[in-house]
Amino acid sequence: MAEPYTPKAPLSPEEIDRLARKRAGAKLGWFIHAAVFVIVNLVVFSLSQYGFGRRPWSLAPFLGWGLGLALHGVSVWLLGAGGSLRERMVDKERERLQRAQDRRNQP
Repeated sequence: MAEPYTPKAPLSPEEIDRLARKRAGAKLGWFIHAAVFVIVNLVVFSLSQYGFGRRPWSLAPFLGWGLGLALHGVSVWLLGAGGSLRERMVDKERERLQRAQDRRNQP
């Protein structure tokens, strides 16, 4: 398992609050996505079984959307806001951009 991300410089209280809100928002978004997934797929399954024909056509949307929900979960819980891989990549890009800007500003 990856080491927890520790920023190079201490975060200010405002930065901690902003990051916490961003992470909580991403997680809440996934929970809403999961709830809508369950409700809609129950309706689609009911229509498949008791409405439009008796063939199990509801499996295709379930699997497709389920894959999307799983990828959304990976992006939120493993790679997303605050994930160590993402934060390290952001730090690396920030450093690269800062070096490029410093080179342009040199006489």
